Amino acid sequence: MIILGLTGSIGMGKSTTAKLFAEAGVPVYDADATVHMLYEGEAAPSIEAAFPGTTADGKVDRNRLSARVVHDPAAIKQLEQIVHPMLGASRQKFLREAEQSGAPVAVVDIPLLFETGGEKRVDAVVVVTTTPEIQRQRILARDNMTGEKLDAILARQLPDAEKRKRADFVVDTSHGLDPVRARIRDILDQAVKLPRRRS
Repeated sequence: MIILGLTGSIGMGKSTTAKLFAEAGVPVYDADATVHMLYEGEAAPSIEAAFPGTTADGKVDRNRLSARVVHDPAAIKQLEQIVHPMLGASRQKFLREAEQSGAPVAVVDIPLLFETGGEKRVDAVVVVTTTPEIQRQRILARDNMTGEKLDAILARQLPDAEKRKRADFVVDTSHGLDPVRARIRDILDQAVKLPRRRS
């Protein structure tokens, strides 16, 4: 089975692209959705212990946690040390099940793929991109998003140009869904012929 790492900066259309891979019959592992699940259960006690007052009713309050860590690199690192091992275990389980199901290709959707060295754990990287104008417009349309918060998020992410340079495949979401669907078919045709590269 070939594993594709799907990544892209905030607001590039990565979630939509992941849905379209799933629509094409590919098993997709969603790191963000898994973090949401961990925040609602398994990870909550450890996060409360590390950052008192960031949970309520046994669940992490994402806004409170975000306010606590967003401008503090040491706190972000501490949070990652709690969450990443749990994420790793759930990703391994997903990949075992995908392989057992006979899927020729699986996608792991990981926002900070390059930032966390995740490209070593996949066979090829798919980077989702769009123009800076469309990106900013999409993000600022979200609830609770401010220009300042956006800049803090972007500061933690590798620049889009650098991601595109390191990608095996690039998906441009600037022109609607149909070109994205076509590009996904194209990527899947090529992916099954790739050599296994992950370490």
